[in-house]
Amino acid sequence: MAENFNYEAMFTPRYTGIATFMRTPLVQEVSGLDIALIGVPFDGGVENRPGQRHGPREMRNMSSMMRTIHHVSRIDPYKLCRIADVGDVPVNSAFDLEGSHKNIMDFYHLIHTAGVVPLSAGGDHSISLPILRAIAADRPVGMVHIDAHTDTCDEELGSKFTHGTPFRRAVEEGILDPGRTVQIGIRGAQDSEAGWAFSLESGMRVIFIEEFTGLGVQAVIAEARKVVGDGPTYISFDVDSLDPAFAPGTGTPEIGGLTTIEAQILLRGLRGLNLIGGDVVEVSPPFDPSGVTALVGATMMYEILCVLAESTAQRKK
Repeated sequence: MAENFNYEAMFTPRYTGIATFMRTPLVQEVSGLDIALIGVPFDGGVENRPGQRHGPREMRNMSSMMRTIHHVSRIDPYKLCRIADVGDVPVNSAFDLEGSHKNIMDFYHLIHTAGVVPLSAGGDHSISLPILRAIAADRPVGMVHIDAHTDTCDEELGSKFTHGTPFRRAVEEGILDPGRTVQIGIRGAQDSEAGWAFSLESGMRVIFIEEFTGLGVQAVIAEARKVVGDGPTYISFDVDSLDPAFAPGTGTPEIGGLTTIEAQILLRGLRGLNLIGGDVVEVSPPFDPSGVTALVGATMMYEILCVLAESTAQRKK
């Protein structure tokens, strides 16, 4: 394990102890870490089905099902990096959307200035904007965005900062490079073409689900790698990218989505990129009492952790 960091809890019965992400240590001091696992229990940016505020807690619980060594890549992220759960962002302005975003940005600013790479569990997709504001303040980043929706609307229900608008705002604020952004799995009818139009006209590569199906996952991986290149890249994974047969507990389900194995292969295909953070968002446990969606979210988080740890370790050399 990285510099003898304490991961003893991983080898105890998984039904014991206090639930943390991947059974990693729970710490408050981040200065000695390489990767911080963070919960963002906020769903104030949702316009319809809420409950994403409960996502981090349930994903922590289900992440006890994860183990150390990836069965395909053989990556053991804990041998490459010092990884810990640093708890939840303290959202002190829960009834104030923009105030909550400032809470989130301030928390991630501390993580970023400590030189620690964040991997987050949401929360609704609006949380990606304040995260990017913190970790991309010094240069715009590219992004692999896996989702049913482009999240580039201009406004929803009178607000410009909802879970349907974060990546339009990020482009406008100069923290997201649209020319190095790929959106994968897009589908579902809309009342306006504005979001699709913004993504395409700003220079994002948009892969609708029909193109994904036609190309196949390996060709989509190749296209994604071509788009983001070797610059700093963020991964944002919305569980509604998956067909609701696999992830029913989400805010805006759209049928006809990715399967879980397609999503896993896609994330594994990002190995070797210059990855600087990631998130898994829109898990809403109240809409899935079975816990399957939280398990899916935790598993996708582990998939991202593996490629993120390898990339982080490579930069440290």
